[in-house]
Amino acid sequence: MRLRELRKARGISQLKLAMDLNTNQNTISRYETGEREPGIAELITLADYFDVSIDYLLERTDNPNRYE
Repeated sequence: MRLRELRKARGISQLKLAMDLNTNQNTISRYETGEREPGIAELITLADYFDVSIDYLLERTDNPNRYE
């Protein structure tokens, strides 16, 4: 998953992202390390937050555009 890459590119800490998404930093850390996988609702929230497609977030495509 590209979560860490997207977060760092925007200069956002795990704590800030967790607060913005109403979750905790430990959850974000586990998503980034692969210890935990987000459910579909969380994937949608993350993709919307970073304005990318779920496929881009999951590294299924290199095109970040949501509507192409």
